[in-house]
Amino acid sequence: MTTRRRVLSILAGAAVLPAIGARASTGPTQWHGIALGAEARIILDHPNADALIAMAVGEIQRLENIFSLYQSDSQLARLNRDGVLHDPAFEMIELLSISSALNARTHGAFDPTVQSLWSLYAHEFSAGSQPDDAQILDALKLTGWEHVSYSPAKVAVDRPGVQLTMNGIAQGYIADRVSRIFRDNGVQDVLINTGEIAALGQAPDGNAWQVLLDNNDGPGISLLNRAVATSAPLGTTFDGAGVVGHIIDPRTGRNGANWSQVSVVADTAAVADGLSTAFCMMERADIGAAKGNAEVLLQ
Repeated sequence: MTTRRRVLSILAGAAVLPAIGARASTGPTQWHGIALGAEARIILDHPNADALIAMAVGEIQRLENIFSLYQSDSQLARLNRDGVLHDPAFEMIELLSISSALNARTHGAFDPTVQSLWSLYAHEFSAGSQPDDAQILDALKLTGWEHVSYSPAKVAVDRPGVQLTMNGIAQGYIADRVSRIFRDNGVQDVLINTGEIAALGQAPDGNAWQVLLDNNDGPGISLLNRAVATSAPLGTTFDGAGVVGHIIDPRTGRNGANWSQVSVVADTAAVADGLSTAFCMMERADIGAAKGNAEVLLQ
């Protein structure tokens, strides 16, 4: 299995960015570690850098404990194991609500219940085979947003075997949550990269942030209080040859995509993340009807 390596990074502060009503600092504070399963970096030149870094890292870890597929006691893991989650975190309900809106907006192309299909493909390819039509049909019976119900009291699925993944949207959502921490603590200019990118305020030169997209030789895009997410079906593959991509259409159960890379610029990183995932499987006309005020770059 091949993957694109992504580095989580946060850049903000008085010297990294223009100072706004802050006393002079002694230079940038740097933090390196692991977050969201990837190398992470935070560089802040701010009088409250240590506290801000602690809050950002704590928030990332807290949200991982909600949305991770791989932490056995995360809220998502417990939901998938038990079929019900009582007293879900507010963030779980918020992200399910965003997901529900995106599912309707994309006519089912974005659907967190694709996890049963994804697990089938991963298992079969790991065994040196691939799913057959009967297996795909069985997994499709466990796929569909109609199987999920949620409220502040509980999240539940309506049949055993229905499983959810937030991997198509959680990175963007986490970028939004971390950027909110900085904004609420007076940092008006910050770039958050959790694999998807949220940009608040201005870059150090006083202009919009300039972001270079993967596999794009162009000048990049400008971000000012917006976010961008990129999905590439072959960014992660099921097979060693790197030809069977990880994005599966939850409507058909089939592997494959219409585009080699999709980037979406939207008001929030969560929406950009979810749309970029769904748009990989959609035709140009359907993307145009679903994108709203988002900007879409197709390759």
